[in-house]
Amino acid sequence: MSEIPARPHMDPRIDPARLPNHIAIIMDGNGRWAERHGLTRAEGHEAGARGVRLAIEGCREMGIRCLTLYAFSTENWRRSKTEVNVLFRLMSKYIRKEVAEIHKNNIRVRLLGEMDRLPVRAAADLRYCLDLTAGNTAMDVCVALNYGSRTEIARAARLLSEEVADGRLRPEQVDEAAIAARLYAPDHSEVDLLVRTSGELRLSNFLLWQLSYAEIVVTPTLWPDFDKQCLCDAIVEYQLRARRFGGRP
Repeated sequence: MSEIPARPHMDPRIDPARLPNHIAIIMDGNGRWAERHGLTRAEGHEAGARGVRLAIEGCREMGIRCLTLYAFSTENWRRSKTEVNVLFRLMSKYIRKEVAEIHKNNIRVRLLGEMDRLPVRAAADLRYCLDLTAGNTAMDVCVALNYGSRTEIARAARLLSEEVADGRLRPEQVDEAAIAARLYAPDHSEVDLLVRTSGELRLSNFLLWQLSYAEIVVTPTLWPDFDKQCLCDAIVEYQLRARRFGGRP
């Protein structure tokens, strides 16, 4: 990923004053893409890794402040051991290949999820990436890895219950803001635009709290084919909508 100045060639349809602050993507369709091309699922996942690169570059170019990518859910452990191993090998390969450029572009990588079940090499590579980029300020890329939204919300509730039991918090202080403050990335607790590829119409236990008022754009494009133009198309659709947050126009 080359070093990129902000907004060099923005799609002329996009209003730069109305960009979403936080985009989240459910990256779906690697397996179907591989099947259509007569390739293995591993090759499909490798093609999907290239899509991650393009998504980060595209958001960085437009000045998007936060991009959250659904990389591996708590439910994905049910997949075959072979496929899970492939996914984590690819993750390590991607980190080792891209981390220097990500850091050079002043991008901070953050983890949503738990590291306890990750393979040793993948956990070490991820920790190196998190530590190296911790002080960067141009953009956040949040990687939802070993992530489940219900687990995240339950974790926040557990933290709050411990604080109440210890007398550090009163029960009446447990409100929406208190829960949001105890999520994995509390400063990014609201998503403006959710994009799901491959045409599936599910949230799949992803950012259930943060997506409360997000605009949802579903595209039939399979993730390995999702490029910067597809990202622009999603943002254009987002900007055509009137966000009401439960109110009336």
